[in-house]
Amino acid sequence: MRLLITGAKGMLGRTLIRELREFETVPTDIETDITDLAQMDAALAQHRPDCVIHCAAMTAVDRCESERDVAFRINATGSENVARACTLHNARLIAISTDYVFRGDAARPYSEADAADGGNTVYGQSKFEGEQRIRQYAPHAVIARVAWLYGSGGPSFVHTMLALADGSRPELKVVNDQHGNPTSALAVARHLRLLLRYPELSGIFHLTCEGGTTWHDFACEIFQLKGIPQKVTPCPTAEFPRPAPRPADTRLDNTRLRQSALPPMPHWKDALAEFLGMAPGL
Repeated sequence: MRLLITGAKGMLGRTLIRELREFETVPTDIETDITDLAQMDAALAQHRPDCVIHCAAMTAVDRCESERDVAFRINATGSENVARACTLHNARLIAISTDYVFRGDAARPYSEADAADGGNTVYGQSKFEGEQRIRQYAPHAVIARVAWLYGSGGPSFVHTMLALADGSRPELKVVNDQHGNPTSALAVARHLRLLLRYPELSGIFHLTCEGGTTWHDFACEIFQLKGIPQKVTPCPTAEFPRPAPRPADTRLDNTRLRQSALPPMPHWKDALAEFLGMAPGL
């Protein structure tokens, strides 16, 4: 099977290339502009992939607020172009999306059946519009939503916390009123491998590590696993105002995995322990 991966230089893209070695992978990044339909068409005509894993996105949440047009051009129009090219060239599409498509006010984990609307951020709105266009132009695509992603090489919350815990700060304040699913890029890659084995599967799948937590408790677990005696103090989101509002609770429930009788994602603590136990460079 030949896979074309958009956004291959990103954290998830790099992980996919390393993890999916049994497949022939064609990595693309800025050399193939997803906002240009002609370029996407040419890339698929040249490489003739069996499946496209669409990772390319504008994920800088705060930057999206100030560059709305760019965010929609990449996350919405770009996704539409990928979907149209896949349909034209008869390639399966697996597209990566985000928990930010939800408002985060349900006070419970969201399943794939819950209605999304893009929430209160430009990032979420642009990614949701991308989902809509994918469903329109590639109705048999898989849309895989991930959240709080970390992986080898970063950037991620894990890398930021480890960098801040350099001994120069007696205390770190970390918000404790945002809830989500810390998710390993490696775990996502492994489950995308499973989805690749079942071409009949389509629609939305949540692919987040099991269990939910807060950023504060996530940080505490990182330091505990690494044996770093860093003091971490909980604080409210209001103490760290950002251009983009952060949703309070975007925990996702992997309902479709269970319904499809596929193995569950690992618990977030187990996935984190595996990641932190890897090579020191992370």
